[in-house]
Amino acid sequence: MILRFLGAVAAACLLFATGANAQGKVELQWFAQSAFKLTTPEGKVVMIDPWLTGNPKTPPEMKDLSKLGKIDYIIVTHAHGDHLGDSIELAKRDNAPVLGPAGMDQKLASLGLLPANLAPRMNKGGTYEPIPGLKITQVHADHSSEMIVKNAEGKDESFEAGEPVGVIITLSNGFKIYHMGDTGLFTDMKFIGEKYKPDLLLIPIGGHFVMDPADAAFATKEWIKPKMVLPMHYGTNPFLKGTPAEFKAALGTTDIQVLDMQPGDKKTF
Repeated sequence: MILRFLGAVAAACLLFATGANAQGKVELQWFAQSAFKLTTPEGKVVMIDPWLTGNPKTPPEMKDLSKLGKIDYIIVTHAHGDHLGDSIELAKRDNAPVLGPAGMDQKLASLGLLPANLAPRMNKGGTYEPIPGLKITQVHADHSSEMIVKNAEGKDESFEAGEPVGVIITLSNGFKIYHMGDTGLFTDMKFIGEKYKPDLLLIPIGGHFVMDPADAAFATKEWIKPKMVLPMHYGTNPFLKGTPAEFKAALGTTDIQVLDMQPGDKKTF
């Protein structure tokens, strides 16, 4: 009797702890730039482009990686430091595989930065389903993907690290997220929008290295046509001058909902 009671209490506590996830919801937290923490309806935690400790826009209290809790999977769109970020430390800490471009993961393994089991290789067009109801599909991005690593002398050394990607994340409740990584305009954005029909688009707007607000607004409104859009990848260095206000102005009148989020904010879908 006591064991059954304790089991019931534990189950109730689990439901309470998972909050929105117990109701089949998706939670997304933004850490600035392209870094997100995604909690699936099943309570699995996915970090995307987790550049936290070196990110000037991440709130100071959120740079303590120990406060992230257990990470189940890590998605990295390319090897640049503001996307690969803290992935290696988090992967080793939680035995969480880094799901990224094949060339990047192969380089991480060959350099001894990650064991092969934490650097599974996949490529554009491929879909990885680590658990039933969570699908991660790599799609094209128009960018580059160099990896900078300290050599034995403590100097920066650059390595080619595969091609950049965007990712389509499909959740068990049917919600779809298109995280574009870093990219300029390319016409297959229209195809990606038509094929995957994302509910939420995470789109870079900073300019210089990625689309500026005008190009990002064009891609959003004319090609991808999501239900919701969150502008990202801006304001972390002097080159990324684009702003959400400029993006909204360029987007103009539309039924697409623009999410207003500040670093550290969470949204439930």
